[in-house]
Amino acid sequence: MDQIAAFRQQVLTPWKLRVFMLRRLPMAWLAGLRLRELTPQRAVVTIPFKYLTQNPFRSIYFACLAMAAELASGIQAMMHVQAGTPASMLVVGLEAEFMKKAVGLITFTCPDGPQIAQALAESRATGEGRSVLCTSTGVDAAGDVVAVFRIRWSFKAKQ
Repeated sequence: MDQIAAFRQQVLTPWKLRVFMLRRLPMAWLAGLRLRELTPQRAVVTIPFKYLTQNPFRSIYFACLAMAAELASGIQAMMHVQAGTPASMLVVGLEAEFMKKAVGLITFTCPDGPQIAQALAESRATGEGRSVLCTSTGVDAAGDVVAVFRIRWSFKAKQ
């Protein structure tokens, strides 16, 4: 089994992902983030509207939405980092647009796996840092876009 498949098997096993989040991302665990899909091309993460994620306006707090959007791109980055020589990854930029009040279950999808893989391959080949602008789009149960996050990831192969 290759490294990407092994990573996917680990994080797509619900109890293993919950243990990982409890140890490494406790706020994501408390907020109820769930990884619904992970392929080399895209990731899908959900966040529910509940007591711990609400703001005073009876919608999901923007920071909780950002956490879900970041996980949708970050879990792909982690997966691609696993497949090859060690590399560091870091969020270096964030931009967000909010279109609609976020209530209910919000689903974030990030389809930027190929760009992440390419940036990592280039960094590993040249030894220089590369960055990728990932877009995570959040939709509600009706399919309406609630928020769009653009997260800039920086990757650098370790020497």
